[in-house]
Amino acid sequence: MNQIVEKWKSVLHTSNRSTILVGLLLFIGLVILLTFTLPEAPDWHNLYRPGALAMIQGKNPFDNPIFYNAPWVLIPMIPLLLLPEAVGRAILTVATLVILVLVAHRFGARPVGIVFILLSPPVFQLMLDGNIDWIVALGFILPPQIGLFLLAVKPQTGMVVGIFWLVEAYQKGRIREVFRVFLPVTLAFVISFLMYGFWPLRFSTALELGGNASLWPMSIPIGLALTAAAMRKHRVEYAMAASPCLTPYALLHSWISPLLAIAGSTTETICAVAGLWMVVIIRALGR
Repeated sequence: MNQIVEKWKSVLHTSNRSTILVGLLLFIGLVILLTFTLPEAPDWHNLYRPGALAMIQGKNPFDNPIFYNAPWVLIPMIPLLLLPEAVGRAILTVATLVILVLVAHRFGARPVGIVFILLSPPVFQLMLDGNIDWIVALGFILPPQIGLFLLAVKPQTGMVVGIFWLVEAYQKGRIREVFRVFLPVTLAFVISFLMYGFWPLRFSTALELGGNASLWPMSIPIGLALTAAAMRKHRVEYAMAASPCLTPYALLHSWISPLLAIAGSTTETICAVAGLWMVVIIRALGR
């Protein structure tokens, strides 16, 4: 019996090593391919790479007038500064795909649904722009104490999930649980204010930028209904879908959160992606 167990352990260990090796080779291959094929990503070029560079130089990343995100989003990007810009951009693109597949899978998506999500307009724009909504998506499946850091990066993509976690924490353990869950991110905000000033005030100027895909204020009733459903049914998916409905500014890739919210239903996912492409085509023809 022990010999059989040890044999299976050996097989599994070998299998894991093979899987890791294949995954690593695939990752390297994709990075090389995308390095030479992708166009320059405006958000990576103009926002996140310069912001990470400013951070390590002890400068204020908010000196860039179009940088609005929580500053800690720049920390994981610092190692990419060691690489050429195109390589860093390719790595972020692969990370985007991997994280979205992981999150969709966690919400019950089947392979067909995952493929449609990856072929959706929000994901296309996310990859072309080099933006970071995939980081917020990762926050949806992490413990709230960690996930809140990622949600804070782009409130328009995940703010209602934060409210959902607040209510859930209060119902679970009242003020003590709320304190336990929200203290880490609150301290991070306070420290960032001391370092960079009250940077959330800059959000108001984002409304002056182009590309706004928000349905606000017409989407407010839908957002409130989804928020109520999230609280009543204790389902985070409703909160994920509500967030872009309750913000006056949301780019197309911010709508990835409602797509992930319905990822467990393949038919609905296909219909939603088809509808998004219809919107893109109609807008393109109307120009």
